[in-house]
Amino acid sequence: QVQLVESGGGLVQAGASLRLSCAASGRTFSSYSMGWFRQAPGKEREFVAAISWGGGSTRYADSVKGRFTISKDNAKRTVYLQMNSLKPEDTAVYYCAADPTGWVSNKSTYWGQGTQVTVSS
Repeated sequence: QVQLVESGGGLVQAGASLRLSCAASGRTFSSYSMGWFRQAPGKEREFVAAISWGGGSTRYADSVKGRFTISKDNAKRTVYLQMNSLKPEDTAVYYCAADPTGWVSNKSTYWGQGTQVTVSS
């Protein structure tokens, strides 16, 4: 069993930066792939970024490549999403996900409660 708790969201202006954190409980955290998804009002939840269990491989949505960076600290049981050059279209609730069987997806087993990110123009 894994529990995920996100933090770090907030209201910022376009061009600013935020770092989201996802703290995980569970003894097998280091063997899970982790990732971030987001859901804007009236839209479906979409993939943002993912990192392999060892941290050696990452994946990003085209919309955030070059602006967002995902990282993982197994010792702290925490996954981070560094978001730079934020745009109003990045406004959404951001969710952390974990998957013990492969890359995270919308069908992954474990989810956090979400943290709101609002980017004003």
